[in-house]
Amino acid sequence: MAGIVPSILSADLTRLGEQVREAVEAGADRIQVDVMDGHFVPNLTFGPDVVAAVRRAAPGIPVEAHLMVEQPERFVEAFCRAGADYVLLQVESTPSLYRAVHLVREHGARAGVVLNPATPVEMVRELLPVVCMVLVMTVEPGFGGQSFIPESLDKIRRLRRITELDIEVDGGIDVSTAPMAVAAGATLLVAGTAVFDHPEGVAAGIRALREAVR
Repeated sequence: MAGIVPSILSADLTRLGEQVREAVEAGADRIQVDVMDGHFVPNLTFGPDVVAAVRRAAPGIPVEAHLMVEQPERFVEAFCRAGADYVLLQVESTPSLYRAVHLVREHGARAGVVLNPATPVEMVRELLPVVCMVLVMTVEPGFGGQSFIPESLDKIRRLRRITELDIEVDGGIDVSTAPMAVAAGATLLVAGTAVFDHPEGVAAGIRALREAVR
């Protein structure tokens, strides 16, 4: 069964702690915090304080910090200290990706790498022995609510052929796209809109995704 990872990018920030707790109680496997710097991607979102707040609201499950920032090695320590269990690094964001991965590990968190839609799978091959997961972006990073890029499915299949690590997918994941991603080899599903904007609430959104991939 694929893990469900709600992304707080789509949460109601006036009720962030409450909605994170709802997600945990509904069986979320992790919580993701999308960190954007206004440079690597156009939007500006969350910093280490938000990771710390999510950590307090979700004491029993892992918290992921997905760093969509330039030169992420500058920020790794702060996000690890804030309580991130996983720090996910964009392949395209730094020429020192190997160093950034090892900084994550040195500060006590687990490192993953992230591929944008136009970035080939081969870009992560040399890092597979030193990371715990690969995230495949199935939309362009930087905005919630985008439509799933169907060509991403072949990318997931190609990645699955070269690794047994967890493959996470992020972008346009809902009850129609989640089963296709899992069939292609994904093991973790990041969902923002499908969870936090579900008309019947957070728990119903998570339940619908679980049923879709069962």
